[in-house]
Amino acid sequence: MKLVVQVKLLPTAEQASALEATLRACNTAATEVAATARTARVYRDYALRKHVYAGIKTDHGLGAQAAQHVIKKVCDAYKTLASNLRAGNYGAPESKRYRRVASEPVTFRWQAAQPYDARMLTWQHDAGTVSIWTVTGRMKNVAYTGSPDQLKAVAELPVGESDLVHRDGMWFLYASVDVAEARLVEPQGFLGVDMGVVQIATDSDGRTYTGEQLNRYRRRQVRLRATLQATKTESARRLLTKRSRRESRHAANVNHVISKSIVAEAERTSRAIAVEELTGIRTRVRLRNKPQRATLHSWSFAQLGEFLIYKARRAGIPLVQVDPRYTSQTCSKCGHRDKRNRPDQATFICRSCGVVAHADVNAAVNIAVRGAAGGGAVNRPYVA
Repeated sequence: MKLVVQVKLLPTAEQASALEATLRACNTAATEVAATARTARVYRDYALRKHVYAGIKTDHGLGAQAAQHVIKKVCDAYKTLASNLRAGNYGAPESKRYRRVASEPVTFRWQAAQPYDARMLTWQHDAGTVSIWTVTGRMKNVAYTGSPDQLKAVAELPVGESDLVHRDGMWFLYASVDVAEARLVEPQGFLGVDMGVVQIATDSDGRTYTGEQLNRYRRRQVRLRATLQATKTESARRLLTKRSRRESRHAANVNHVISKSIVAEAERTSRAIAVEELTGIRTRVRLRNKPQRATLHSWSFAQLGEFLIYKARRAGIPLVQVDPRYTSQTCSKCGHRDKRNRPDQATFICRSCGVVAHADVNAAVNIAVRGAAGGGAVNRPYVA
C-alpha cells in the first residue's frame, strides 16, 4: 500500500525563487491546458497531449516530464470534478451552481501542487538534500527536514511520485512511499461503525466519538474569523492567513485519533470493520437548519473513511462498506423497519418489539450485520 510522507524543504532565497518560478509556470500551463480540454471536450491524457504538449513546452519552458505531469494533472482534475458532480457535491443538475461548475474550465492557483517523478527528483539521504528540476535548470543540494519517522520512511522505503507544495510561505515535498501490507486476519465477527454529524462515529459495541467538542471549536473559529474580517487591518489579514488551515488540521487530527481507536479495538477483538458507504452522504442526510448544514459540509467524512481504510490495511484488518439505507430505521433485534422507530436524533424505540436503544448504536449494529452478510467489498477504496 502507498502512504504519503511530508518533508519540509529548506531552500535558500535563490532556490526558493526558482521553485516559485517553476510552480507558477506549471500551473499557468495547467490552466491553459484545462481551457483547451474544455473547449475541445478532450479529457483523456494521451488524447489531450496531441493538442497541448508541444505548446506548453515552448511557451512555459517546461521539460518533457513536467509537461506530461501538467497534462495528467489537468485530466485528474476533470475526473475529480466529474465524480463530485455525480455525487451531488455541487447541487442538483438543474441548479445554477452545478451548471456553472460543469461548463467552466478548471483553473489552478499558482501554488497548486506539482507532481515530480524519479527523473525530475532524486534524494541524497545521507546528505539530507534533494536534486530537483526547475524551469531554471536542475537545482542540487536543496536541504530537507522532517520528523524521525518521516526521514526514516523516505530513506528506507521505495519512494514513488512526489508533489512539490508551497504552503504558508514554506516549501514541502509530499512523497508517496510503498509500505508492505499486513496479512489479512480471519475475522471473528464484525465491528459496525455508524458515522454522523452529532456523533462523529459510533460503533456496535456502544462506544461513541462525539463531535460536540469539535463543533464548539468550529463555532469559535467562525466567530474569530468574523471578528478579524470586520477589522480590515493588515495585521488582521495576516492572522486570517495564518489561521486559514488550522481548523482543517485540527479536524484531521480528530479523524486520526478516532480511526486509530476503532482499528485498535477491531484488532484487539479479532474482528473486521463494517462502515457505511460515504459517497453522496451530503445528499442523503436531512438537516433542520442552517447551522446543521454548515456542520455537515465542513466535516470531512471521506477523510475519516480513508484513514480507517489505510490504518485497517496496515493492521491486517478486513474492512467492508455496506449500503447504509434504512439502518437508522430498522430494529437490530427484530428487523422491523419504520421511520417512526426513531422519534428523535438520539433515541430508537421499535414499534414492533418495543426495544429501546441509542439510535446510532442500533444503526452501527445493523451495519455490522450487513458486513457479516457480505454486503460490501473488502478494503475497497473510498470514492470522494
